[in-house]
Amino acid sequence: MLGAVICGILAFLRPVLNDSVIIQHPSCYIIRFETFPHIAIYFIFLAFVSLFAVEMLIMLLNTVVIYIVAINHCLHTPTFLAVVNLAVTDLILNTCIIPSMIKIFLIKNNFVPFNLCLVQMYVYYAFGTLESFALAILAYDRLIAICFPLRQNSINTLRSISYIVCLTWCLTLGVIGFAVGIMTRLSFCNSLNVFSYFCDYAPVFRLACNDYTMQWSVASLLTFLNLVGPFAFIFLSYVSILVTVFRMKSIDNRVKALATCAEHLILVAVFYIPVITIFTIGFYLRLIDPDQRVLSLSLASCIPPCINPMVYSLKTKEIKNRALALVRKNQIGQDQHKQKCRP
Repeated sequence: MLGAVICGILAFLRPVLNDSVIIQHPSCYIIRFETFPHIAIYFIFLAFVSLFAVEMLIMLLNTVVIYIVAINHCLHTPTFLAVVNLAVTDLILNTCIIPSMIKIFLIKNNFVPFNLCLVQMYVYYAFGTLESFALAILAYDRLIAICFPLRQNSINTLRSISYIVCLTWCLTLGVIGFAVGIMTRLSFCNSLNVFSYFCDYAPVFRLACNDYTMQWSVASLLTFLNLVGPFAFIFLSYVSILVTVFRMKSIDNRVKALATCAEHLILVAVFYIPVITIFTIGFYLRLIDPDQRVLSLSLASCIPPCINPMVYSLKTKEIKNRALALVRKNQIGQDQHKQKCRP
């Protein structure tokens, strides 16, 4: 029995551990939408809304959130540490993806060196996973605040939330590093034309001419752990929150408790519904047209990071008040400078 298990494990790892010759191209080509009807309309939208405007908006809003929380010691709390974690993740993720989309779709330069392709693949999936965990951490914060209000300060401390954030970063960066690293064990005999809007994991390993069972298994496992796992935790957290809320006698307290969760629920819906739908139907069932999959994923990558700081961070009373105070301070400083410059 043990021998059969060992033989099965060795057979599973053979694509990674073999010493056969690996054939790799020095570069690959990202093949954008070829058959999608009226794609020119999408290119215009991509250029003026999803790319230039959204990139600037994402960078501005997330930078403002990070800066405000960093300079105000009264905001150095577990909740705002979780908010900053989400903002940093959004900032890095879109710095990687949106410039690449501009290069491919608008400049029409779809040439990508293979090593750079792997780097982009790593950054996209690492920080996409971190965004998933960041939303789960925010759900944990709401769970403790509503279900355990008397013990919140002892359970949900700045140190504990820092440990959780560091743990998710270390595990994610390590696991995604392994997943991308095993891509170097694949041979690509034919031209490497990746049908996506970036160096996507599944479209790349499906182009290999040797066995990619290991890569497919890792992709399936990580899809479940990194998407379904946090989503399941968020779902169970809100089940507990609803049970606690409906046990409250005061209707006003119920409304106030649920109101604190509204922004987070919007972010969860915007992030998880498109991604889980696309990966489940497209990756496993393969029922989505490739053009529609690329279109949906590109929109799913651009829109949530833009919505996150607007819906969650800038609607939070503390951050909003600090941002307005910062604007007033700068305006007063400019007025004083103008008065000094007058003859």
